Amino acid sequence: MDNKQPPAIHSTAWTWTAALVAVFMVAIDTLVVTTTLPVIRTELGATLEDLEWIVNAYTLTFAVFLLTGAALGDRFGRRRVFTIALVVFTVASGLAGLTEDINYLIAARAVQGLGAAVILPLTLTLLASVVPARQRGHAFGLWGAMVGLGIALGPVIGGAVTEAWSWQWIFWVNVPIGLLLLPVMTRVRESRGGYGRLDPLGVVLITAGMLGIVSSLVRGNSAGWDSASVLAGFIVGGLLVLVFIFWQSRAQTPMVPLRLFRSRGFSLTMVATILMPFGVFGAVFLGTQYLQSVLGYSPLEAGLRTLPWTAMPMIAAPISGILTDKIGGKPLVILGLTMQAIGVGWIGAVADDLTYSKLVVPFVVTGLGLGIFLAPIGRLAFGFAPAELEGVASGVSNAIRQTGTVLGVSVGGAILGVHGGYESTATFVEGLQNAHLVAAVALGAGAVIALFIPHLRTQGHGHAVDDEEESVPAGAAA
Repeated sequence: MDNKQPPAIHSTAWTWTAALVAVFMVAIDTLVVTTTLPVIRTELGATLEDLEWIVNAYTLTFAVFLLTGAALGDRFGRRRVFTIALVVFTVASGLAGLTEDINYLIAARAVQGLGAAVILPLTLTLLASVVPARQRGHAFGLWGAMVGLGIALGPVIGGAVTEAWSWQWIFWVNVPIGLLLLPVMTRVRESRGGYGRLDPLGVVLITAGMLGIVSSLVRGNSAGWDSASVLAGFIVGGLLVLVFIFWQSRAQTPMVPLRLFRSRGFSLTMVATILMPFGVFGAVFLGTQYLQSVLGYSPLEAGLRTLPWTAMPMIAAPISGILTDKIGGKPLVILGLTMQAIGVGWIGAVADDLTYSKLVVPFVVTGLGLGIFLAPIGRLAFGFAPAELEGVASGVSNAIRQTGTVLGVSVGGAILGVHGGYESTATFVEGLQNAHLVAAVALGAGAVIALFIPHLRTQGHGHAVDDEEESVPAGAAA
């Protein structure tokens, strides 16, 4: 159970500092590599598959180990596990900066993802341990703003550093941040959760299953979609995911307690959670390359020109967090997904004009939608979960979001390969437009599904639950 003693003021301040700076660092690495992909493709002779793996090696390990990271923090202490993960992430960033080999770079990115997978959910649970439940919407809004700041600056930092030095230096940005955070962690109040149980077999099953599916998506164009190896990856990967779900219903210490999904609200929230990054980050993966490969901008110029998109969450997320406390998360999730669907579809529609000025307004619309979405979706995930499973709910929510990113990048790359490619401007634009159409449809479907998320009601301790679910006993509140 969490430490129930009131946190000291100074330890609360240090917890806020550690959580927000760390989530900023992790968020930077979500997009820092995007503006360097054309340079890496040229300097290392990388293929489209290689570029996808540079992104997906990070997000795949990120997605798979988020749940384990949350459980480790609940069991062994969130501060202790957070500190170890911070060291892993910092060292892996340094190793990525030292390499000039595509395979070593992909491996280092995978280790980075492992560290980030532990850091991210613990930033939320550390904040939850020092913030009263009634103020969590505001806290998650600030958390979302830091995510937005990292996302906004990632492409700019990546472009600026690549032009000033080399693409390897984009990973060294994390090293001084990580080193400065280590002494801060000694001042953070330790806390634990009530779940904290590990499921090694579950980790193996879901890792192998997702790896099989993603590998087939990435390799489909080069190996052939009807090739034995690609079909085997889909079939075996899909079967392993089904076995994982079956195992979760039987395991004594499940990685994902299926009772979370007995709440219709939680289940539908998770559907919206996976569709958002599927649509948006697949579009970002192709869009940053479009700015350089088609419109001819340098890495820094491309990074700066993504700001109308990527900077908007810094503005929208804090406001959305305050509104979440006042009107609830559901209407904001619907609005955020709708705006992103419109924006991504709009970007695809004007891409063949080859004019940046026509991208600015849809960039702003998409970015505002992302910022509006971030705070309420986190609040809903916490709100529909029993208090003793908040840490697990955080891990599940973030894992599903990262899974959406992996699938979005993989499917976007696959569509580019099928309908276009790097051969000419026309082929790249055709592939991008088809990928954006699929992304916009997915985001629109998410908005429709979010209409059916039930409203939340608040219990005595401020913990919100599904209207259709039984009340959580008061003693279980965090």
